[in-house]
Amino acid sequence: MADTETVVMGALRSMLRRKKDGSKAVTVDADLYGDLGLDSLDLAEFSAELEDELGSDPYSEGIVPRTVGEVIEFYGE
Repeated sequence: MADTETVVMGALRSMLRRKKDGSKAVTVDADLYGDLGLDSLDLAEFSAELEDELGSDPYSEGIVPRTVGEVIEFYGE
């Protein structure tokens, strides 16, 4: 299994590049909504990518993380 932090941050960076927001800093402390500007469609895409890469995602489990770190924490790292 790939390193969770690498997968999560890579998925976010890739999404931000596609949105033309590639200059935003993806850090463990970054707020998904405020700092990274994700909307509900972005979160659905992010959730699907996490499911594909890691086999599950926090959103399907009813967890709504606010930060990148909370997403990583969901996977136990």
